[in-house]
Amino acid sequence: MTPRRIILLSAVLFSSLMLSAQNVPSAIGRPANTLGGYNQNNPLDPSQQVGDTTNVEIISLAPKLYQWKLMPKLGNIVRVDADTLMHQFQNSNLTEGVYGHYNHLGNMGAPRLSHVFFDRPLHGSSLFLEPLSQFVTGPYDFRFTNSNIPFTSITYYKTFNSRYGEDHFRPYFSVNVNKNLAFGFNFNYLYGRGYYQNQSTAYMNGGLFGSYTGDRYQAHLIYNMYNLKTKENGGITDDRYITNPEEMAGNRNAFAPQDIPVHLSNTYNYNKNFYVFLTHRYNLGFYREAARDTTANDTIIHEEFVPVTSFIHTAQVERSRHRFIFGDRTNGYFANDYLPEIPTSLNDTTTYFGVKNTFGIALLEGFNKYAKAGLTVFASHKMSRYTLMSTGDIADTYTEQEVYVGGELQKREGHTLHYKATGELGVAGEALGQFKIHADADLNVRLGKDTVSLLARASITNTLPAFYMRHYHSRYFWWDNEDLGKEFRTRLEGELNVSHTRTNVQFGVENLKNYTYFDAHATAVQTGENIQVLTARLKQDFKLGILHLDNEVIWQKSSNGTILPLPELSLYHNLYIQALLANVLHVQLGADVRYFTAYDAPAYNVGIQQFHLQSPDEIVKVGNYPIVNLYANLQLKHARFFVMMYHVNQGMSKPNYFLAPHYPINQRLLRVGLSVNFYD
Repeated sequence: MTPRRIILLSAVLFSSLMLSAQNVPSAIGRPANTLGGYNQNNPLDPSQQVGDTTNVEIISLAPKLYQWKLMPKLGNIVRVDADTLMHQFQNSNLTEGVYGHYNHLGNMGAPRLSHVFFDRPLHGSSLFLEPLSQFVTGPYDFRFTNSNIPFTSITYYKTFNSRYGEDHFRPYFSVNVNKNLAFGFNFNYLYGRGYYQNQSTAYMNGGLFGSYTGDRYQAHLIYNMYNLKTKENGGITDDRYITNPEEMAGNRNAFAPQDIPVHLSNTYNYNKNFYVFLTHRYNLGFYREAARDTTANDTIIHEEFVPVTSFIHTAQVERSRHRFIFGDRTNGYFANDYLPEIPTSLNDTTTYFGVKNTFGIALLEGFNKYAKAGLTVFASHKMSRYTLMSTGDIADTYTEQEVYVGGELQKREGHTLHYKATGELGVAGEALGQFKIHADADLNVRLGKDTVSLLARASITNTLPAFYMRHYHSRYFWWDNEDLGKEFRTRLEGELNVSHTRTNVQFGVENLKNYTYFDAHATAVQTGENIQVLTARLKQDFKLGILHLDNEVIWQKSSNGTILPLPELSLYHNLYIQALLANVLHVQLGADVRYFTAYDAPAYNVGIQQFHLQSPDEIVKVGNYPIVNLYANLQLKHARFFVMMYHVNQGMSKPNYFLAPHYPINQRLLRVGLSVNFYD
C-alpha cells in the first residue's frame, strides 16, 4: 500500500470515529485531587481564552482537557501541558531535535545519537530501538488524556518533493465514557524517501490505550506495536562530493544529492516491537468536605477523596525482533565473516522477550505516623529471554532473571521544599549485587515578586552492562563478553531557575568506572579506567516588545576524549518576532541556528545499527558548521501551521554539513507542518 493510500485510509477512519464520537455523552472534568491538583478552569490553549464577544450562539460545551504521563516503576501520575503550543512547532519533527542536540545520518527518522552526554539514555534490553528515538517511545513517554468532550489531534509534516520528499502523519484520538473512564488510540506513520541514494526510512506505529482514574481505583493500559524498516547506504563514498564539489564534478557544476555515489544499495535493518503495559492501584482513604470558589461571593461545599495508602501493581510484556539483511555481500564491506560455512545466509536476526512485574505499597504523604513524607516499598521481577544466531542448527538462547527490592521516600506537598529519594537493590539472578540510588530536591525561595527555584539531583548506580553489550551473535559481528564488570556511575547535578528573568542554569559532573562502549571495530568493549564528564548549561531568553531572543549554551568536557569524545561547546539561538493579529491569529516569524564545535564524532555501522568510535587511522572531524533555518509559525484557534526553509545557509560558507562521519545532512529544503485539534 502506498503512503498516500495509507494517509487517505487513516483520514477516512478518523473522520468516521469523530462522527460517531459526537453521540458519546459528555463527561465532567476530573476532581482536582485525582490528577495532581490542576485547575479545571484553566483553558487548554491561548485560543480558548474568554473574551470573544461575537454574536455566535454557543451550543456545545467549552473544551476542557488534561494530559498526563506516568512515572517509571510505580506509575504515579504527573501532569504535562497539552501539546498545543505554537512555540518551537517548526522544530518538532527535526531528526536533530528541537535544539540540535542529535547527530544523525541525514534523513528524517534516521538513527541518531545525542552529542550532549547528560541527555543520553543508558543501554537497555531493546538496544536496536535506541537510535530510532525520534519515532520510538516507551510507555512512560505516552500521553493520556481526560476531556469533557471527544478529542482528536491530527498532525502532518511534509517536505515537498514528489520523488525524494518526506511525510510524517500522526493522528491521536481520546474519548471519555464518563468522568473516570477514557480510552483512545494513536497512529504514527513516517516515510522519508531520502534525498541521498538508498537511505529511506519507513516506520509505522499503532496503539490502543485506556485509563480509569477513580478515587479508590486507578488503572492505565497501553498496547503499542512498531514496524520499522531502514534502508542503509553506508554513507557516501567520498566526502569531497560535499566539501569540495568542484573537484569531484569536473566539467559539471555540481552533483545533485541523489547522484552522489554511496557504499551500499541493497541493505536493510528491520525492527519489530510490541509491548503491553498495565499499571493499576487501589487506594485506601477517606472523604472530607472541601470548598471550591465559583464567584467572588459564592462557594460550593463538596466532598473530596483523600488517599492514604495505595496498593500498586505494574506489569509490562515486550517483544523485539531485529533483522539485518545485507544484500551487498560482493563488495567486501565487512572485515569478518563468522558463518562462512553458510554461504546463503543473508539475514542476521535476534529476538528479545521480556516480562516484568512490580508490586508496591505506598503510605501517602501526611496521613501515616510512620510516613510523614510519604513512603513506598516495592519489589520487582523481570524475566528476559534473548535468542541469538549460532554455528549449529539450533539458535542460542539466554534466559535471565532479575529480582529487585526497593523503596521511595518523597515530599511533594507545600510550596518551599520538595524531595524524592529512590533506592533499588538486586537480590537474585543477574540483579544480584546491582543497586540504583536516585535523589532529587527543589527549594523555592520568594525573591521580591519572583520565585527562585534551586534544584539538586544525584544518582549512584552499579549495574551490569546491557545484554547485547555482553553477548551478540551475527554473521559479521560476534562477541561473548563474560568478564565484563558492573558499570559504576555517580552523577551530581544542580539547577537554578529564575522565571522573571527567563534564566535557567544547570551544571553537573559524572564519574564512570567500567564504561562500556563500541570501539573502532564496532565491538562492545569495556575500559577499567575512570572517566569524568563535566557539563554546564545556560538558557537565557530575552524579550523586548514583540522581539524575542532564546538562547542555549552547553559546555561539556570529557576526561578521555578518545574513548568518550564530546563537542566542548553546543549553541542554539532563536531570534523571532511574535504578535497577535486581529485578536485571533498568533504569528511567529524568525530564524534559528544550531552549532557545535568540531570533534571526533562517533561513526555509524549498519551491521549493528549503532554508533561507535572512529578508526584512529581515519579520523574525520564533524561539527564547526552552523545550520540556519528560516520559519513562520501560525496559530488560529485550534490549528497550528508552520513553513520552514531548512538549512537556508547551504552554500554560504565552506560546505561541511555532516552530523555523522560520511553522512551529509539534507541540502536546502522547504518543510511545512500542520496540527489541528478537534473537540467534538
